[in-house]
Amino acid sequence: MAMSDRAMTRRGFLAAGLGAAAVPLLAGCSSNLGNTVASGLFGARLPSETLVFWNLFGGGDGSRMETMEAGYRKKYGPNSLQATTFAWGNPYYTKVTLATVGNKPPDVAISHLTRAKPLWSGGLLEPITADDLSSVGLSPADFSPAPWKEQRTDGKNIAVPLDTHPIVMFFNTDVCRKAGLVDSDGKLKALDDMDAFESALAAISKVTGGVALTIPNVGGETATPWRVFWTFYNQNKAATPFLSDNGSKLTVDEDVFAKVNERLQSWVKKGWVNKALDYATAESYMFTGKSGLYLEGEWEITTAQSVKGLKFGMVPIPNLYDQPAAQADSHTFVLPRKDRTPQERHQAMLFIRSMLDQSMTWAKGGHIPAFQRVANSAAYKALEPQADYASAAKHAVYDDPAWYGGSGSTFEGIVGAELGLIQQLASTPQAAMQSIKDQLSVYLNTPSPL
Repeated sequence: MAMSDRAMTRRGFLAAGLGAAAVPLLAGCSSNLGNTVASGLFGARLPSETLVFWNLFGGGDGSRMETMEAGYRKKYGPNSLQATTFAWGNPYYTKVTLATVGNKPPDVAISHLTRAKPLWSGGLLEPITADDLSSVGLSPADFSPAPWKEQRTDGKNIAVPLDTHPIVMFFNTDVCRKAGLVDSDGKLKALDDMDAFESALAAISKVTGGVALTIPNVGGETATPWRVFWTFYNQNKAATPFLSDNGSKLTVDEDVFAKVNERLQSWVKKGWVNKALDYATAESYMFTGKSGLYLEGEWEITTAQSVKGLKFGMVPIPNLYDQPAAQADSHTFVLPRKDRTPQERHQAMLFIRSMLDQSMTWAKGGHIPAFQRVANSAAYKALEPQADYASAAKHAVYDDPAWYGGSGSTFEGIVGAELGLIQQLASTPQAAMQSIKDQLSVYLNTPSPL
């Protein structure tokens, strides 16, 4: 499917401005870069049976994805796939954008769902049709309702969800047992009430002699403060979108913003929540028993499982206000816009289906499968502690669409930094909101460059 002349003109301008600077930056991003540059950016030809796949997975996610890729190669042949990993966040999405503008994108790419929407609005993705899905035995009913609904944009399917990855609550079993919060099966007692939750924080603090709950917020960590805020904000029925009209309007409810952040500050002042800890230290507090609770994405299960002797569990973040909610995103498969034959299109869908079939491998890294045939399987329901927080997928709340928003974005960096200052008691909610307005004003008033 060819790009429109209008779309190419606008994005061609972007490519002209960024291309010369962006290509040299690729040199340090991936050990597989030579293959990627040859097959993508500079257009060298690959065997016709080779599917090109780009992703941004490192660490445990990267290892599991490599296992799944090996499963595809085992079925379709050793030369059936060329997979390349790039640096996470904005660098990755810039590469996908530039390659697509140059008509040399990968056949299939990974995108966070919150980043797929700007790619779609910029004309960089192809829709995935009902025929595409049915050609590999899929239908909308095969996917979790929340990510499937979220990916629907302009009446089209723009992505195929692989997972939901929400922020959750980790707990140190030994610490929480001493605080009287763990039952005989090692499960955390329900804390879905503000009074119950604050009583739990007080009890844990007595056990640790210090903080009860850790939330990383310094050392450049802006994502977690945003995820925690967006969770509690959306637990309020009065909550409105933070951004509207694709990021051109700031519509956050300032009263709810203040309410949530003033409560967080009260926990810091009582010594229940840390004032300032970086990502690794906040995590280590829960691992070593210096705290009992830790709020972070479920992907940190791999790190927790590597700590010798640690007994821990994971649950959805408790509902402290009016309704359950958990900030989340989803890794999805997208089809960057390019000329494709029907056979190439079917090959891309076969690859996506192969990855979905291997969702149990992916789930072991903490992510909640979007593919319901795996999510509803006996094997997944027996997977601990993953099954204990799987319900968070039903209450996933995604970031509002904006060209400068989504996971690892400029928006997340600006707002998350201000939320971190609130937790550090270095700013009031009101002052932080004013700073957010000031910093976002240029983005609110700038049309998408895509």
